[in-house]
Amino acid sequence: MRKLSFVSIVTLALAIVLSACQGGQPPAADLLQEIKQRGYILISTDPNYEPQSFLNANEQRLAQTKCPADALTANQMQGFDVDVAIEIGKALGVETCFATPDWDMITAGNWANKWDVSVGSMTITVERQKVLNFSVPYYYTPAVVAVRSDASFASLEELAGQALCAGTATTYEAWLNGDMAALGLPESSIYAKAPAGVKVVTLSTDQECAQAIAAGRTDFVGYVTSATVVDANIAAGMPVKKLGSPVFSEELAAAFDKAAKLPTDSLRAEVDKLFQAMHADGRLSALSIKWFGQDLTQSPK
Repeated sequence: MRKLSFVSIVTLALAIVLSACQGGQPPAADLLQEIKQRGYILISTDPNYEPQSFLNANEQRLAQTKCPADALTANQMQGFDVDVAIEIGKALGVETCFATPDWDMITAGNWANKWDVSVGSMTITVERQKVLNFSVPYYYTPAVVAVRSDASFASLEELAGQALCAGTATTYEAWLNGDMAALGLPESSIYAKAPAGVKVVTLSTDQECAQAIAAGRTDFVGYVTSATVVDANIAAGMPVKKLGSPVFSEELAAAFDKAAKLPTDSLRAEVDKLFQAMHADGRLSALSIKWFGQDLTQSPK
């Protein structure tokens, strides 16, 4: 047998070590391949955005799971976005796990590969498209203004000079600030301007605005959010009501980080294919009716 040189032995040893570190698999060519190799997809969403996504307090972390230790297993979350995210995992043949970073971290992009995709009712805007790529929309929602149920305001104009609440880095905050560039919606999707001289109060999420009102906070008279959130707030017995008609409409989609270490194009293509199939076979409509009591998956355009 031919003797191996010292260099050959070192090279062979390094190859064995690298193979062991990679579980015998070659490095993934893109994020989709990496997800399939590890057996789970890590999806970011909001843990306090009922009925879209919220914690299931009755469930404990699954004992048998591939999810990272700091992630939630699928049974620990519930809601429309959660069900949509779980369908993505099923389509890819992997387990769905959830991360719950702050919303402004998600919309800012540059996720440092801490999660794979966002399924959190994110509106497609021009500003966000600078750092994120989006799937085809999976549903559409109107944005509305809500006020305390005992408030005497009868129109949007009567809120001039008042303080209104919105989630940080949301389209609702951009609309209140009159920042049409950040809002990034076509003019046909914007139905009203924010009240003149309105003061903007921001909290981590717009759901917290409603919860603050219910807790007795008085430094703002109302908040801006999705009509679905206000409907859920009212159903939960919170002392709030809608004021007037929708102020703009949103296209909601899954988001992918342009700064991801691995290409995301193939993953986005798979999500697009899934959403298109779910639109066609009625699965998205059924989930919308389940969580919202109405079908919000049809484009208003």
